[in-house]
Amino acid sequence: MKSLLKKIIPNFIFSWYHFLWALLGALIYNFPSKRLVVIGVTGTNGKTTVVHLLSEVLEKSGFDVASISSIRFKIKDREWKNMLKMTMPGRFKLQKFLSQAVKVGCKYMVLEVTSEGIKQYRHKFIDFDGAVFTNLTKEHIEAHKGFENYKKAKGKLFKALSRSKKKNKFVILNRDDKYSDYFAKLAGRVKKYEYSLKNPVKISLLGEFNKYNSLAAFNTALALGIKKEKALKVIEGFKGIPGRMELVIERPFKVYVDYAHTPDALGKVYKTLGKDLICVFGSCGGGRDKWKRPKIGKIASNYCKRIILTNEDPYNEDPSQILSEIESGIFNFQFSIFKILDRREAINKALSLAKKDDIVIITGKGCEPWICIEHGKKIPWDERKIVREEFKKIYGE
Repeated sequence: MKSLLKKIIPNFIFSWYHFLWALLGALIYNFPSKRLVVIGVTGTNGKTTVVHLLSEVLEKSGFDVASISSIRFKIKDREWKNMLKMTMPGRFKLQKFLSQAVKVGCKYMVLEVTSEGIKQYRHKFIDFDGAVFTNLTKEHIEAHKGFENYKKAKGKLFKALSRSKKKNKFVILNRDDKYSDYFAKLAGRVKKYEYSLKNPVKISLLGEFNKYNSLAAFNTALALGIKKEKALKVIEGFKGIPGRMELVIERPFKVYVDYAHTPDALGKVYKTLGKDLICVFGSCGGGRDKWKRPKIGKIASNYCKRIILTNEDPYNEDPSQILSEIESGIFNFQFSIFKILDRREAINKALSLAKKDDIVIITGKGCEPWICIEHGKKIPWDERKIVREEFKKIYGE
């Protein structure tokens, strides 16, 4: 029904619908962002880690903080899972959350800002104090009808910041990303801070991409007046977040679970872990970014000695067709390729194939709580729990 309405109703009607709901939500909750220091984190990858890192730095510096990420909602000491299957909540839920943060005395609000959220005006009537840019690569191309539209959607956060009435506004920019200047210009005269791998910080997290995430959080903390020594201490001791390069099994081989679902993110995860990996992955259905399916197959060819293709979130698409499209990009046929639609069975297969000192990497879900299938149905899911269960079945430990 929803997809039918989208076909017959003009886009501008939907735009007005989303805008008016955003305005109504802000009116009902009396524009709560005006009484918070609001930091929006945007980019293709790394948003969740930056939100969690920055929140922890602020909390350990003695401040009351609220945050929203793809993983959790948090207001001071109260924390609960994000079960919405969307990173940014709807306009009413978001304004209500901001209002709740104000009521309990939070000073800071840190949240992920997504292109889809911006497209639906969920960022409207939120007065931002700061915007953080992590990186930009191809994603949500079909949803935005092209990469340029995707980039422009991200850019609206920086335009919104330039129009915000807050004092001491700032942007944090990844100088090593080629789109940094684009977002800097959109922010206008707002104060700008840049970070680069040329100025690394010591971290305990795996991967070059996590160095970037740490630098983003570190520089944001400095922009907010946190002492350098304090911020560095928190970042150096940060142990990571659920489902992001999470080591689930350590012996006799290692098993990692990660959320990576774009070609860029997948390549960076594989590069971090090395060659001859045992790789379990799929690709999202529902018409989402079909272009990337052969590309992730090609990337896996460079790093994996065993590939197990499986369901991710097929939605209403034929799962077998999704796997075939991924397989079409695999060019190295000197190793084994398995197509197992049942994700639990696929994980079991990977664990069965693993030998001492091997590395198994399972990507695409991270700590997401659902697998989305046809007719809007959701299967409860916890990748980490299932890995442990299947490991126990095989090895009895």
